[in-house]
Amino acid sequence: MTGCKEIEKGNLSDELHQGSGGSLAAYRRKVLGSRAGFGYLLRYELAALFCQNLGGGLGYFLRKKMLPSLFQACGKSPIFGRGIVLRKPGHIVLGDNIAIDDDVLLDGCCEGNAAISIGDRVVVSKGCVLQAKTGAFEIGRNCDIGAHTMLSSIGGITLAPSVLIAGNCYIGGGRYHIEDKNSSIMDQGIYSRGAVTIGEGSWIGASSTILDGVSIGRGCVIGAGSLVTTNVPDYSVAMGTPARVVRTRE
Repeated sequence: MTGCKEIEKGNLSDELHQGSGGSLAAYRRKVLGSRAGFGYLLRYELAALFCQNLGGGLGYFLRKKMLPSLFQACGKSPIFGRGIVLRKPGHIVLGDNIAIDDDVLLDGCCEGNAAISIGDRVVVSKGCVLQAKTGAFEIGRNCDIGAHTMLSSIGGITLAPSVLIAGNCYIGGGRYHIEDKNSSIMDQGIYSRGAVTIGEGSWIGASSTILDGVSIGRGCVIGAGSLVTTNVPDYSVAMGTPARVVRTRE
């Protein structure tokens, strides 16, 4: 397919149940990465045991003290809610004054250098899922990501500064091949049409879906519940399924 990139993706069941070293080694590879040492594993386990689900001011204080050392880099004055799930945090970079609410998943799965990079003063609301599956992504400064939004990076995701995303959105992902009728779809492999980019100062309405390979320009508005499958020019207002430009802000 022209312009598409094939994605190598292993079987999750095999990752969890096979491989050398037994169940502890499989757990360490999945949660912390193949290069994680025992000391790092111990710090991770202590944080999970004593503070990740602890409520009240004590939990807030302990998370602020214990979690930053797990990341590749973490700026000043982070705020971490309870119930945060961290996978491969050693591949995640956090800026200054970030706020990550309760029950957020941060997954630096692709193991690249800074698989997830979150800029200064970013807010990630309750129940969000941020996964760098096979591609890295970057969230610029001052972005605000609404509750229960999922960012799944297959071919890459870039949010420019000051992007506002309402709740229950889905951004990124990839596509399965479906050509072989004699094989299950899940066994035919996946591909991506490219990275997702969202320009500075744009606003993504609630429950919108933005598919891989889409570029949304600067200062755009995407109406609630839209399915964005094609590029949106700067300062456009787009809505619908599939989304169409209905007017420009200029």
